[in-house]
Amino acid sequence: MEIFDPLSLKTVFQICIAAVFVYLYMMFITRVTGKRTFAKMTSFDFAVTIAMGSILADAVNKPVSSLMPALVSIALLAGLQALFAKLLSSSNAAQKVMTNSPILLMENGTILSGNLKKALVSQADLMGKLREANVLQLSEVKAVIFETTGDISVLHTDKELDVDSIIMEDVKKSA
Repeated sequence: MEIFDPLSLKTVFQICIAAVFVYLYMMFITRVTGKRTFAKMTSFDFAVTIAMGSILADAVNKPVSSLMPALVSIALLAGLQALFAKLLSSSNAAQKVMTNSPILLMENGTILSGNLKKALVSQADLMGKLREANVLQLSEVKAVIFETTGDISVLHTDKELDVDSIIMEDVKKSA
């Protein structure tokens, strides 16, 4: 058995060509549908990004059998993503129905244990996020929000400031 038989070189060449083509195609799709196509703004955005990654991996690794279906699938997902984003940005009702609301996990230095349980976030996870945000005292924490993406935002300061109401407008006080 040869290490570099002609069949494997042909396969490597096909994979290389497919990778370059898929890369250029993704640049085109992103330009047409916008940056939100790969943004992680909602759980739906995240799911679409993961799906696209899986489709692209198949297209690059098996270019002969899956390149055209992958291109169609990516275009369809990107189009749906753009439509979904347009709908969310133009309708508050659609946003309320189609997306999760952020959940308040801490407010003014107080841990909201009930919200932690409903969000399935442990106190240890919360403390880890506070450390990542360089919080030294719980009293510095104005708010900790479990975002729709699954990220945790920590708003803190050592100054006597309140969080502007618009920042907290869509955050559920109790889950």
